Amino acid sequence: MNMYQTFPVLSAEEAVALINNGDTVAFSGFTPAGAAKAVPKALAARARREHAQNRPFQLRILTGASTNHHIDHELAAADSIAWRAPYQGEKAVRQLINNGKTEYIDMHLSHVPQMVDFGFFGRINIAVIEAVEVTSDGRVFLSTSIGASPTYLRFADKVIIEINRHHSQRLREMADITVMPRPPHRSPIPIFEPLTRIGFAYAVVDPKKVAAVVESNEPDETHTFPPPDDIGRKIAGHVTDFLLSEMRSGRIPDTFLPLQAGVGNVANSVMAALGSHPDIPNFYMYSEVFQDAMVDLMVSGKLLGASACSLTISSAKLKHIIDDIDFFIPRIVLRPQEISNHPGIIRRLGVIALNTIIEADIYGNANSSHLYGIDVVNGIGGSGEFTRNSYLSILMTPSIAKGGKISAIVPFCPHIDSNEHSVQIIATEQGLADLRGLGPVQRARRIIDQCAHPAYRDYLNQYLKDARQGHIPHNLAKCFELHRNLLEYGSMLPDLSADPFS
Repeated sequence: MNMYQTFPVLSAEEAVALINNGDTVAFSGFTPAGAAKAVPKALAARARREHAQNRPFQLRILTGASTNHHIDHELAAADSIAWRAPYQGEKAVRQLINNGKTEYIDMHLSHVPQMVDFGFFGRINIAVIEAVEVTSDGRVFLSTSIGASPTYLRFADKVIIEINRHHSQRLREMADITVMPRPPHRSPIPIFEPLTRIGFAYAVVDPKKVAAVVESNEPDETHTFPPPDDIGRKIAGHVTDFLLSEMRSGRIPDTFLPLQAGVGNVANSVMAALGSHPDIPNFYMYSEVFQDAMVDLMVSGKLLGASACSLTISSAKLKHIIDDIDFFIPRIVLRPQEISNHPGIIRRLGVIALNTIIEADIYGNANSSHLYGIDVVNGIGGSGEFTRNSYLSILMTPSIAKGGKISAIVPFCPHIDSNEHSVQIIATEQGLADLRGLGPVQRARRIIDQCAHPAYRDYLNQYLKDARQGHIPHNLAKCFELHRNLLEYGSMLPDLSADPFS
């Protein structure tokens, strides 16, 4: 009898023999946090062996969100991903998607569990889930993320549990897991404060479906971001000044409101600025990810508590949490993504959402996922759910990129993830545009004046002047001229000298 009672303990190489060409495989992980490690590594090696024997080996891959190097990079490099959902963040799989070799479903993250439940992705043949423990009666204690793992455990035909000995058993004390029933049998979700707990410390699996337990001992492959640069600090300054103004006007209560912050250097810059400003009160977060900057804010007392879906933090910060876990456990709640990103809870709590974008157009439509409307970068992730449902939606980006060859403010976004009806605030290092209560032309003028880089303002103002009059003025012959220039000449304004960007 092994320590997992009746479950077979296999090596990763033995376990991947359970996976067949054409299978849909659901992996744990929300960002690299809590993603399976040993099994996908062995799976990529098997794919290479199969291809070397001229045998087909293509898989349909589901995760919670972006994931680790072993899943998206290694499996993509082994040419074994035929289909991918709902989000990715690795160059190798991105190239397959943009070359038309991998079908990619880019979608709101909170929608994933329901799509699985109703079978829109077909059968999930096997789920590979990282945990710190599994019991003989089917309780699965997850590691550093919850993501969509509870749903995958419920609906997969077979399950491989990857027990990661690197992670602390006490991570379970942060978990708050519930799986929503199908509509119309859904009661209101009773979360009235960011730290409200409504579920259990474990997910559940039918023990008969556990085909293998695989042991591993590896840390999460988290990315570290550089410290705030001058542009990030300027954007953070504009956002902080705006929120202070909203407090003074009474539109944000003196107790403040919960914050959500996306992943990236700009979002981290804003969180650092809010955390260090003496006039910003102590606050809570209701977000997707718990990042490095939040550890220090929590220790300082500025961040009172955080609800998230994953601990997307460096090994050093995770060690800090584990070493002082009695302090952090009552202050951090980890939830499934259908709860962390649930529109009703975001709206109820009055979340202030802080997310980054690739570009915005002069009317307030925003693109966070595609280049020139053609090539995907990562995907929409959870940003759209917070932008659409938050009390304040703030979207941030540097005004230019590639030394000024690219403007983040354009006449019209060729791909739109968050439209003008959802976007309230746009901020660049140039300034901040509050779009609430403004009509299309008023929005355009404010975005151009406050957010566009000076080198592009004349072009954008001329576009607005020459546009065909209507509720939303446009020149359909020129609305994508900047993007066409970028593709053809390598610069949105090819005749512009470099001087304005110095």
